[in-house]
Amino acid sequence: MTPAKEAELIYSRIEPLFKRMCHTRYGITISNDIYDKSFNLFFESQHAGQRLKSTPLHSLTDYRLEFLEQVVNELKKYTKLSIKYIGFTGKVWPVEQTIIQRTKSPLE
Repeated sequence: MTPAKEAELIYSRIEPLFKRMCHTRYGITISNDIYDKSFNLFFESQHAGQRLKSTPLHSLTDYRLEFLEQVVNELKKYTKLSIKYIGFTGKVWPVEQTIIQRTKSPLE
């Protein structure tokens, strides 16, 4: 699939989960799965005073940072949700040449 089609598919899965409730935090997490050689995307929501809910959205089996960068850029055209990266410490986007994740997450 092309990056644009992947982003469209991911957004179509986000839309029913994004309920736009007040006092609720929403976001997307992208995880680098080094064992399966894939990138996993999750939709996270947390209502004030409740636990964090993480829903798997999609798995990108094309394990290239160039491809992931294109998918993320396409996805940003659809939504303004914040994106958190896990497992990308010290890695740099191939085109933009910016660091993806500066410090390790407690989940790593």
